[in-house]
Amino acid sequence: MNRISGIALAGIFLMSGCAVKDEDINNAVDQAKNAAQQQQDQDQSQDTDSAGIATPIAGSDTQASALTEDTLSAQQLLDQVDSPIASRVIYFEFDSAKVSDDSLVLLEAHGDFLAGQGNVNVTLSGHGDERGSREYNIALGDRRAQSVRRILLFQGASADQIETVSYGEEQPAVLGHDEAAWGKNRRVELIYQLK
Repeated sequence: MNRISGIALAGIFLMSGCAVKDEDINNAVDQAKNAAQQQQDQDQSQDTDSAGIATPIAGSDTQASALTEDTLSAQQLLDQVDSPIASRVIYFEFDSAKVSDDSLVLLEAHGDFLAGQGNVNVTLSGHGDERGSREYNIALGDRRAQSVRRILLFQGASADQIETVSYGEEQPAVLGHDEAAWGKNRRVELIYQLK
């Protein structure tokens, strides 16, 4: 409450036919100020955890506000396991650099993240399975990384935030000589770094 509320209280006393003294008005104003100060103190009685996020002190009646992307640092956003950007591998079909519809949705989240975080870079490492020549798989891994790069740029990421590299078949995610292994090896990995 503020001084205006205290004056309004005094007006209510007058309209109700009660005799009002200056002392009564001052008391009402003081009570209103005290109540407002207590509410403000209670709102500020939040502790800060090690990540700098406000949390209520045990026993207080205040509720922790929902965390938004605006209140979290880039590293905290990257560390969230339930975030869309927690998935950092895009898989591809055999002999293809076309991004699937499911992966497109994921890359839109990554592009939005990069667009809002100028202090974050990403390396897109392209990979292929063991079939085909070494040179062919290096080129295919590069085409896959470039496909992902175009989508991130379209979503608002800047070109200087993105680096691409191709490892071809040289760094398999899964060892094996069957479709299950090959499917996991045809990929682009998004590797983030803070500037």
